[in-house]
Formats: sequence, structure tokens, C-alpha cells
Amino acid sequence: MSTEPPAADEPVSAGELSARYDKFVVDLLGGIAYGELSGFERLSSDARYSPTLNDRAVLGKMAVAEFGHYEMVCGRLLAMGMDPELAMLPFQRMVDAFHERTRPADWHESLMKAYVVDAITEDFYAAIAERLDAETRGIIAKVRTSEEQTALLEGLLKKMLDEDPRLSSRLALWGRRMVGEALTQAQRIGDRHSFLVGLSPEGTQEEAAMEAVAIMAQLTRGHSRRMSRLGLTA
Repeated sequence: MSTEPPAADEPVSAGELSARYDKFVVDLLGGIAYGELSGFERLSSDARYSPTLNDRAVLGKMAVAEFGHYEMVCGRLLAMGMDPELAMLPFQRMVDAFHERTRPADWHESLMKAYVVDAITEDFYAAIAERLDAETRGIIAKVRTSEEQTALLEGLLKKMLDEDPRLSSRLALWGRRMVGEALTQAQRIGDRHSFLVGLSPEGTQEEAAMEAVAIMAQLTRGHSRRMSRLGLTA
């Protein structure tokens, strides 16, 4: 039996493309599921910093929503015949290390982290979802933070900054650190799990690299708009 690799110009079979896409979707959903589970744990823990019971309830509501999203994605993985835990395990170490590096020192930093990191993560998955089948796109759309919760979080941050303008410079610096960490994390996960390569008809690293540059620019623009709404420099 020949062990030579196929010729460079040999077309990829439809079956191979389908298998590649299915693996890509499982990896993507596994990453999202663990991110949502981790988000639930993080927000539940960060709620202890809350200065008021109302503020604690806001983060608690967001944590409950994250857990609901986790269950939804796991349900989709089960429907695909996949074990959600096995799909999530490849992402556990990277996500846990990220949250360890970006542990907030207080309530103010906790809110800013949620505002920046959750939005960047969701924008990253949404950008990839544009290239997916309708059912997977629908699942990803459903796990996005609601506009109501985003408005609540933004309102808390604006109120906090209005009451203590001295926080502006510290939170602007913390926000810049968060966006840098979040973009690096998104790129690491995308590279390690060949996101974007799995969506390319040719499956080339060159095409994936161009897609990644475009997505990172899109994420940066979105972050700048959100920081501007708070009156902070991105």
C-alpha cells in the first residue's frame, strides 16, 4: 500500500470536507460551552464584591443566564451524538489560565472585566458563526448576552464612574489590559483548534490567517465603541 501523501493539487473529497466541518463545529461548541460554564462560575464568585444587594443580584442574574447558555450548547452537542465533557476538555486549561491571569482585585475591575471580556468573546464567536450552517448559527445567537443585561452592566459602570471620576484612569488601563488578554486568548484558541481553517473550502493556513486579521480588527473596533460609550479611552 502506498504511503505517499496525496498530490498538492488533489481535490479534497466531499466526505472529508464534511468530516472536517463537523469536527470544527464540535470544537467550536465545546469551546463555547466551557466558556459559558466558566463564566457562570466567575460571575457567581465575583458577586461577592458587590457593594449592594441590588448589584449582587445583577451579577447573579447574569450568572444564571450563562449557565442556561451552557446547558443549551450541551444540548446541541448531545443532539450531534457528542459527549459535552469530552468536547469541553481541550479548552479547560487555556480558559482557566486566562481567568487566573485576569483575576479582578475589586468590584470595579470585576464589572469592567465582564463588560470587556464577555463582549469580545461573543463577538469572536459571532464573527465565526457568520460562516456556519443555520442551526449552529442559531445556537450561537441564543447564547449571546441579552441587550437588557448589557445595558444593566453598562449602566452600573457609568454610575460608578460618575460617582468617582478618579476610577476613570484605573479602569481605562484595566480595560486595555482586558482587551489585550481577550484578543490574545481568542487568537490562541483559534490557532490551536484550527478555527477558520475548518471553514475554508481549501482549508489553507493562508486563508485562515487573512480571516483572523479581519476578525481581530472587527473585535477591536467593537471594543473601542463600547469604551467610548463609557467615556474611556480604548
